[in-house]
Amino acid sequence: MQCSKSLGYLAYPLLTFSLFAALSMQAQTTGNPPQSTPPAQNPTPDTEAQPTPLQPTQPAPLTRDPLSQAQQQQGNSSSQPQRNYPNEQERIRLAREAQERVRARRAARTEATIKDTYSHRYDIYFGYAYLRMRPGHFLQHANEYGWNAGITRYFNTKFGVTADLRGYYKSVYVGNNPYALFQPFISNYSVMVGPQYSVRQRKNYAVSGQVLAGVTRNLFYGSSAGFPGTLIGLYPNATRFTAAAVVPVDINLGPGLAFRIAPTYDLTTWGGDIQHNLGFTLGLNYRLGRQ
Repeated sequence: MQCSKSLGYLAYPLLTFSLFAALSMQAQTTGNPPQSTPPAQNPTPDTEAQPTPLQPTQPAPLTRDPLSQAQQQQGNSSSQPQRNYPNEQERIRLAREAQERVRARRAARTEATIKDTYSHRYDIYFGYAYLRMRPGHFLQHANEYGWNAGITRYFNTKFGVTADLRGYYKSVYVGNNPYALFQPFISNYSVMVGPQYSVRQRKNYAVSGQVLAGVTRNLFYGSSAGFPGTLIGLYPNATRFTAAAVVPVDINLGPGLAFRIAPTYDLTTWGGDIQHNLGFTLGLNYRLGRQ
């Protein structure tokens, strides 16, 4: 009996120890689950392979209520002009730069045309001439018609020297007289030289100024038979001093050709008097040579 009691006293502690050992092993197994064996590496990555349990998963998107989404869209739409504002400024800047380039090219072409037009050495002009003059001291003014020709030698693009030739003709009315000569034919010719200066040179036109001086020869006969004109009030035939102030205006038809109109003031000294005569010339101006 005593032996059985002694075995019972020893069995109880062993059972208790075994129970605690089993519980501790179960706790360790639950805290440290067995790791799965990693798959063998494949030389070619599989893009469609599913993530392993150890890989982190993407968090689920947060759902928003419709009111907050509408407010966010309204805020984005209100800020849209602010994002486009620099783009608008950039377009304006590019447009201005394009306009400046166009103006620069136009100015360069205009400058080249002006240089090509006014770099000639000679101007040769001729055409029609008109002069309103007084053929005698007591006679009324008469309109003379004729021709004009000349040449200008330029020493630079603006300054030159001009030689000018003119001829005028007219049958003038002298009134009643005992010689029955009522409309004698008169003529006068002039040769003048002087400086010319170009005041304004543009692509389409040019304005110059001439101051000329020389001599004029008048032929104021009363008839073709050489009847003295002084008997019917005309100035005597003579060669006298004359001067002129001319403003040639050239309307360019091309670099080497222009249409010229030139208002003229002529001063003559026929018969010892001083006559102030006004007129103009019309014609063509040819430009030749290069400086």
